Amino acid sequence: MEFNITDYRFFAPLEVRWNDMDALGHVNNVYYIEYFQIGRGKYVDEASRTWDWMKDMFVIANITCNYIKEIKLNVRNPRIGVRISRLGTKSFDIEYAIISDGKDNSIIVHAMGTSAQVMVDMREKKTIEIPEWFKEEVKGYEPAL
Repeated sequence: MEFNITDYRFFAPLEVRWNDMDALGHVNNVYYIEYFQIGRGKYVDEASRTWDWMKDMFVIANITCNYIKEIKLNVRNPRIGVRISRLGTKSFDIEYAIISDGKDNSIIVHAMGTSAQVMVDMREKKTIEIPEWFKEEVKGYEPAL
């Protein structure tokens, strides 16, 4: 997986907390998945104005994280890029990139990852097709789809 900033329309700031650090002085690996979750929630709210977290839901079927460069407490402008890269019948894929600013105006890539989401009916506890309104809103937000 290669990072290209132009592939991402959506970025959200990340707050690197003291609590996220481990004995090695960098963000512990488990928090990267939490950062993905924070970015995913903000992204869905941005990409789909109709989405209702109390009614619409998906479950994570798979999630991966490629750790590239450690995140320390003093990183400059940490943020997460999020995008939906595939819309299927019942599932969709999301890609993530955790980045920060280098001292020379470069972009530092700390991690990249993916997750597969499956739409579910919360009352019936079964998979359902992705609603057309969600597909339309996401395609409007992510024209490359």
